[in-house]
Amino acid sequence: MRLFSTEQVSKYHPDKYADQISDAILTACLQEDPDSRVACECMVKGKTVILAGEITTNAKINYGDIACRVGSKLRYPVRQVLTYIETQSPEIAGGVKSGEDLRAGDQGIMFGYACNQTESGLPYAFDLANKIIALIENDSEQPRSALKGDAKCQVTVDLDKPADNRSLVEILISVCHKEEYSLEEIRKYVEGLVVFSGTGIGEATLNINPAGRWTIGGPTADCGLTGRKIVCDQYGGFCPVGGGAFSGKDPSKVDRSAAYMANVIARDLVENHDLEWCEVQLAYAIGEAQPMSVTVKSNRPRIDSKLAEAVRETYDLTPYGIITYLDLLNVDYEKLAEGCHYRMELPKRG
Repeated sequence: MRLFSTEQVSKYHPDKYADQISDAILTACLQEDPDSRVACECMVKGKTVILAGEITTNAKINYGDIACRVGSKLRYPVRQVLTYIETQSPEIAGGVKSGEDLRAGDQGIMFGYACNQTESGLPYAFDLANKIIALIENDSEQPRSALKGDAKCQVTVDLDKPADNRSLVEILISVCHKEEYSLEEIRKYVEGLVVFSGTGIGEATLNINPAGRWTIGGPTADCGLTGRKIVCDQYGGFCPVGGGAFSGKDPSKVDRSAAYMANVIARDLVENHDLEWCEVQLAYAIGEAQPMSVTVKSNRPRIDSKLAEAVRETYDLTPYGIITYLDLLNVDYEKLAEGCHYRMELPKRG
């Protein structure tokens, strides 16, 4: 028996709250000025939002208003917004350039992954964690819900069994709930929500709020920071992730755009070559357009080198090519930042 655990958090988690503010600012900048260069970090604690970073844009937006709107969406009131934002370094701007001559805005490695276990291309256990979190989020938005929204879900599977509910060992769920409900009531409430959802948990053990009652959550209980949930944003631990986070970064930053592209490539390879799973790594140097390396690993290692060659020949892997192919200047990044960035299809132009 090889047990493996994966997790997801809800959009009400303080780190995801910070991600959504950073990406809401990015989306607003790109809507008015597609050439915006954005690197926006956010910290949330209590009713205070702190913004910092580098933004160069012709867009006329109010950062504080955006932060307050995102807080209102998540039912987190904002009393003050402290802003420490400067323009992009001219040395970086000169090296990255723009338009068809756009080059990587930073150096780094990015990973893409896909498998044939689910329609999303995500591993079964992580896909299930995403679905359970979505159930909790949707329920918490109902007027009579017992839940406040902040939540975590951890799914443990036996890797030696088929990738379906037969492999499930335990589902751990921690949910923030309204004060008037007892621990026993919350456990029954969440159990009913999951069991009758149609997700099919089989004989798995449900472990709900093992630490007891949880009535104080969100930024009141914990400080949130942009970019602190990079595993939840991507593959739940089933695949390596690059060193850079996504949120608050415009698509000239290959930390984000090349990671999205690597996911699309991995999904294409799984579908087109009848693979069980596939991992793609891309690496870039700041100020250069073409990737330094393209690597493919799959369940058919004998053809991996040929697949990597095919990737180089088939896809335009320059930052400009990626942004154009995935239409990354026309994405609602705030929506993507609510959860796993690969649970939804990115726009793609052939």
